[in-house]
Amino acid sequence: MENIRILIIEDDPDGRASVSEAAEDAGMAVTAVDGGEAGLVAFRRGDFDLVLTDLVLPDIDGIDVLERLLQINPKLPVIIMTAYGSVSSSVRAIKSGAYDYITKPLDLDDLQAKLKRAAETARLRKRVVNFESSARQQFGSGTITVEDPRMIELLEQVHTLADTTATVLIHGESGTGKELIARALHYDGTRADSPFVAVNCGAFTESLLVSELFGHEKGAFTGAFRQHRGAFERADGGTLFLDEIADAPAEVQVKLLRVLETREVMRAGGNTPVHVDVRVVSASNRPLAQCVSEGRFREDLLYRLNVVELTIPPLRERKGDIRALADHFVATVCAEHGRTIHDIAPSFYAALEAFHWPGNVRQLRNAIESAIVINKSSVLDAGSLSLNIRNAAKPEKTNFEAPSNMTLADIERAVLQQSLTRNNGNRTLTADELGLSRRTIQRKIKEHDL
Repeated sequence: MENIRILIIEDDPDGRASVSEAAEDAGMAVTAVDGGEAGLVAFRRGDFDLVLTDLVLPDIDGIDVLERLLQINPKLPVIIMTAYGSVSSSVRAIKSGAYDYITKPLDLDDLQAKLKRAAETARLRKRVVNFESSARQQFGSGTITVEDPRMIELLEQVHTLADTTATVLIHGESGTGKELIARALHYDGTRADSPFVAVNCGAFTESLLVSELFGHEKGAFTGAFRQHRGAFERADGGTLFLDEIADAPAEVQVKLLRVLETREVMRAGGNTPVHVDVRVVSASNRPLAQCVSEGRFREDLLYRLNVVELTIPPLRERKGDIRALADHFVATVCAEHGRTIHDIAPSFYAALEAFHWPGNVRQLRNAIESAIVINKSSVLDAGSLSLNIRNAAKPEKTNFEAPSNMTLADIERAVLQQSLTRNNGNRTLTADELGLSRRTIQRKIKEHDL
């Protein structure tokens, strides 16, 4: 019970000495007082992991002490001692929020066992609190590096929306940081202590996506060896982030619409709907209104998802963020790889600001990581960057005349091959450059045997 601090409130001197000794024998650091008011004062001044208090005290009732302690720390394990052992007093203590109770005369072995269980509960609760605090510090809007006025305004919108339950649709090219914004909406708000679950709708086949989102019962289909809770159930009380929502197949769109309307999910092979309390945040790298006009997305689902719309500008339109992001990534990458950069030359920033960044912030981060890992010098300059970044200018669109000896399939294959080569085989960047989804790029690569 290392580092576990217990406050004991007991007015009987012999009893106080006895339980103090039992707690010390269990490895706890003990503070003992003789009354309820003294206990409350000691608790406010100290940093206690659990409390053991008598039910009957000379000044205030032990249940009153319990309730006031829980107002200060709702997750505090409090064990009540009672000399009466009646069912009514025990039930009263538990209903008031006591972790456990023990009757007098005390069985010290039983007391030590209950103290150890309470201490372990306190330790786990403290770990959860530390994790939640760390998550807020890691994913809140305050961690997002911005200088551009439009991005500052966007984060102000995020801060305003965080405490609401409004369904949000985020538009932005791949790599702009849509998931970062979704996490900020979650971790800045009242649902921060509950799960954040992310699902990429473009990363699954239709049948797998249905199972991933809505779950299935054991035996629902071949290979369903056990029950699976879908993302909606796993995100209950929290936030579900649906990335690349434009790639959701028609059947999934129908099911999504029903869940948003009823707040209930039906697992595949199940008969009983499951109620869910989930805030839905979705994202798309293509305008959903255009997908609706093309017949690839349901208009009624768009209305459900687009209660509030946030748009993230591409990096090429917010040059003011590049230098700040670069400094942030240099520090992060150096820490990750154990490297040291003593100076950054103006030419390094100039090269970054001159590039058009089809892959946006994600590509910027990768470029900086590559420069630091490969570069043997402790100084970053334009020469540290890959050739296609430091020498690139924004491509100009020119009139195109198809060669007479090429079929449409030949032209498509050649364009795809050239784009893949320019982007070092990166399919996401290629998809962005050609205005296609990553799923379509994967299909075209397979179709053309590239």
